[in-house]
Amino acid sequence: MNTEHAFYRYKIHFIAKTVNCELKNRERLQNTEVIELKVIGIVGYKKSGKTTLAVKLLDELNRRGYRVASIKHTRGHIDLATTDSAKHKKYAQCAAIISSDESAIFFNEAMSLDYMLKYLDADYIVAEGFKEEKSFPRIVCLRDRKEKETLFNGLEIAALGDGVGELSIPVLKNIDKIADLVEEKSFKLPALNCGACGFDYCYDMAKEIVKGKRRLEDCVSMQPKTVIKIGGEPLPLSPFISKLIKRTIEGLLSSLKGYKADRIEIMID
Repeated sequence: MNTEHAFYRYKIHFIAKTVNCELKNRERLQNTEVIELKVIGIVGYKKSGKTTLAVKLLDELNRRGYRVASIKHTRGHIDLATTDSAKHKKYAQCAAIISSDESAIFFNEAMSLDYMLKYLDADYIVAEGFKEEKSFPRIVCLRDRKEKETLFNGLEIAALGDGVGELSIPVLKNIDKIADLVEEKSFKLPALNCGACGFDYCYDMAKEIVKGKRRLEDCVSMQPKTVIKIGGEPLPLSPFISKLIKRTIEGLLSSLKGYKADRIEIMID
């Protein structure tokens, strides 16, 4: 092996090892597309009206001409009763079902919200439940005023509930006004916690966006200078990895005859 090839091999090994370490240290980075999503959460305790609100909001956004999707958090087993499809699901790690009217995919393990969102092709996504998720705004359904102590986390943009009195955010009932607010304020950060925006966690940035002090465009990971696609799907990159790949590739190519500083496109089949 000549010196030039040895150098290239070392550089490629170095970047592969570094990327692998970064991915292992950031489990939430895996299987997440860094694309702009419009997500609104609906949270509350049992019998607080979450599903009623979600259905009304989906209907209103659909009426306004948007393509809408929903994702719901539930506990325990997702029951398919005693259908033949249930037999497939029992023995397969992943089971897909297609009928003349509908299609569905079931995984026999819990997937992250960010992983599942990539299957939802929509203008707006309504996420019911997911109280622990902190990368998008939420509407809070209250049974009484005291519940705000455990459900408010700085990402709430509106609340619903009878007899809760005045709050620091709008208390709304009219679905038109709720949909207007969703159109204006829904977003989704990539939950990479890369720190490039100046905050250690996306949660802190999300709270600032809800307050109107920062913008979605301030998320550095959503404005990547290096884009890698595998099978046509974007691979999420933290700013550190993005810069590392960019500089390494530029360094490798700069020694080749015909290289010039310009946009670089690489395709590997």
